[in-house]
Amino acid sequence: MVLCTGNAARSVMAGFMLENLRAARPEGGPELRIVTAGTHTIDGQPMGMRTRSAMSTIDALAGSDFTRHRSRQVLEADLVVAELVVVMEADHVRFIRRQFPAAAARTGTIKRLCVDLEPAPPGLEARVAALGLAEVALTDDEDVLDPAGHDGDVYTDCAVELWGLCQRLITLL
Repeated sequence: MVLCTGNAARSVMAGFMLENLRAARPEGGPELRIVTAGTHTIDGQPMGMRTRSAMSTIDALAGSDFTRHRSRQVLEADLVVAELVVVMEADHVRFIRRQFPAAAARTGTIKRLCVDLEPAPPGLEARVAALGLAEVALTDDEDVLDPAGHDGDVYTDCAVELWGLCQRLITLL
């Protein structure tokens, strides 16, 4: 699961990028299913124009169909089945720890996961458990800046940052 605040920019970008990078994963790994959601959403909203435009600046994603996304609120049922919850900022980890403590041990910022998650083997569940994510100290330097309310350039910068992070993370899943 990929989670941000409104499920309108960062989680949408990262989820779409991870789906498109699946082919870069090591062969023989388990099937990867990506789901996105938000902590505070207006359900049913399509991907915004600035988010689509920003993703189109990534050569590998240019020309993709971005129309199927609809925003949705994270539910406990989503978190029960998620092996890993990839979030965009420390406040999202705090939200999960507060609202869904059973998922806290499987929730980390994308930046932390890109640095701390070991490559397989063993399986993802064991590698995530070894991180101690439920207790790890959080810092705001783990945040991917929320582009909401900013100009298109900030969305593009966010997309470029997430593209690099997703290219790293996909090799670890």
